[in-house]
Order: sequence, then structure tokens, then C-alpha cells
Amino acid sequence: MTAEVLKRLFTVEQYHRMIETGIITEGDRVELIRGEIVEMAAIETRHAAGVRRLNRLFYDKFGDRVLVSVQNPVEVDEYSEPEPDIAILRPRGDFYGSAHPIPEDIFLLIEVSDSTIRYDRTIKIPLYAEDNIAEAWIVDVNAELVEVYRQPSATGYRSLQTFMRGQTIELLAFPDVMIAVNEILG
Repeated sequence: MTAEVLKRLFTVEQYHRMIETGIITEGDRVELIRGEIVEMAAIETRHAAGVRRLNRLFYDKFGDRVLVSVQNPVEVDEYSEPEPDIAILRPRGDFYGSAHPIPEDIFLLIEVSDSTIRYDRTIKIPLYAEDNIAEAWIVDVNAELVEVYRQPSATGYRSLQTFMRGQTIELLAFPDVMIAVNEILG
């Protein structure tokens, strides 16, 4: 006889209650992905520099047209509250003080990948597509390229373009702004 292992999946609401009661503390580097509490990888130097560079770049390019959110939660569905490295959001007067951003608030999510490239490609990017995030990027600091995912569907993004040094990218939501891959990678 084979025993079946059952998982208990948590909702975003239950996850927040765990934070409020101290079961999960502010110092815990975790995120909720598809109902599971997942420990996040340690932030390495090149990864941190890449996130800082993107923060500065998007602020310089867009100013008050967007809100740049760095390593903060986005509530993409009832069972997932990931913390992308960069979220480009619709500006809101309360700076999302009343609730975390939801898919309708998100122009772009970016994952900066060094040691997490496989996880980002196989778990986070498909999650973003399922939850109808219009555009997501992976900045691969090791390969020095940017993967741009567009056209979300329930089975993943239908479009993937890879951009290298010397090329430029325009955001779907802001076709008037060109971003050079060299600016992203430094």
C-alpha cells in the first residue's frame, strides 16, 4: 500500500496572519508561491548591484510616471505573493499602503538572476504568465542578457525575446522609452 503525501497550501490571507502573529518574522527571507512558503536565496553582491542599477535606471527613465518597487511583495493571486526584484507599478497616492499591488497595477516584473536562473525560469515566470502579468524580464547577470517575456497565457508566455549588449528594449506600456541592455547590465 502506498501512502499519499498531502500538502496544506496557504492563502495570501493566511500567510499575512502568520506574519502578524510572528510565526514568520520580518527577518525571514521567504515568499508565498502557489500556496507554499518558499525560502529565498541569499542576495549576492552582483545580484544586489543589478537590482540597485535597475532601480536607478527606471527612476531616471520614468520619474513620476511609474512607481519602482524594489524586492517588495506583489499579490498576484489568492495563493501567491512573490517578491520580484523590481516591480514597475502604476503610481498610487498611498504608495500601496492599503494593499499590495495586484496584476492590474503592474506594468513589469523583473527578476535579477545569478544563482536562481532555473527557479526564475521554471517557477516565477510561469506564475507571472498564469496571473496575466503583461511583461516580465529576467536579467541574467551570468550570461549578460535580458530575457523579455510577453503575451501571457494560462500555459506560459507566448513570446520570449532575448536581448544582448548593444541592443535596446522598449516596455509594452511605454513604447516611447528605449532602454539599452548595456544600461541594464552596467
